[in-house]
Amino acid sequence: MPSLPVNRIKKKNIISYNGELCVVLECQVRTPPNNASYCQMEIRSIKTGAKIPVRTGINASYEVFDNSIKQLEMSYEADGSYVFVDPSSFEEFYVSAQTLEDSKEFIIPGQSYTVLFVEGKPVTVDLPPSVTVKVLEAPPAVKGDTAGNVQKSVTCENGLIVNVPLFIKEGEVIKVSTENKEYLGRA
Repeated sequence: MPSLPVNRIKKKNIISYNGELCVVLECQVRTPPNNASYCQMEIRSIKTGAKIPVRTGINASYEVFDNSIKQLEMSYEADGSYVFVDPSSFEEFYVSAQTLEDSKEFIIPGQSYTVLFVEGKPVTVDLPPSVTVKVLEAPPAVKGDTAGNVQKSVTCENGLIVNVPLFIKEGEVIKVSTENKEYLGRA
């Protein structure tokens, strides 16, 4: 567990902040004119899942923990945890639902995800840039309502509500951005 200065901390590092493990979501060193440099970070507590904005001086340092990643397949959800399985060894790993609060709409059984491990324990799941989901509920298009870029709201298999073009119907598979939850096209 080396202690690194803030200018060497990168996105996705695991640091100790106020005694708890946190994932670095963003870390930027800023140098305003006629002022001292500082570091602006956004971190997520692994324990609570809360995002924490941090502003420190450039001379601050934090403990950085060893971490690794594995490709795992999401199997099922049980007792407030998501269960991921290693496809080669069939070993099961549990990730708390609280940790994945912001991304739970995109955790779909049967799909493969990159899971971040700290000291041998799974802590977060990296989402792909987009996921494919099936449309469960789609209201019919209204005839004559086609002037401009008209969209309707549909409900997907993962509970996500997405604005899509009028031609999308129930049962179709669409691509959705995991970053901004927007429709990207048909799959």
